[in-house]
Amino acid sequence: MCDPTRQAERLLAIRLRYTINTHLEDRAVTTPAAIGVAVGLPAAEAVGLLTRRQWRAGDVAALQAVAGRLRLEVVLPDTELLRGKGRAQ
Repeated sequence: MCDPTRQAERLLAIRLRYTINTHLEDRAVTTPAAIGVAVGLPAAEAVGLLTRRQWRAGDVAALQAVAGRLRLEVVLPDTELLRGKGRAQ
């Protein structure tokens, strides 16, 4: 069985990545160098953070910091659904 806390963090990381990547694409920021400058990280680190598929500890905090630098508002996932309270029975 999945750990609900870890699952919530994975969902939040996915949502943050999607929001940040969409924001950058809308502004035509697509090269690794430009992405690094936009998010305030070295190019390789920025691209790795925004494209990796595997969840890693610390990703949520790093992605939240990037979203903050870009002044993005990210809606949190509904944690009630993860705890089973929102499921139809």
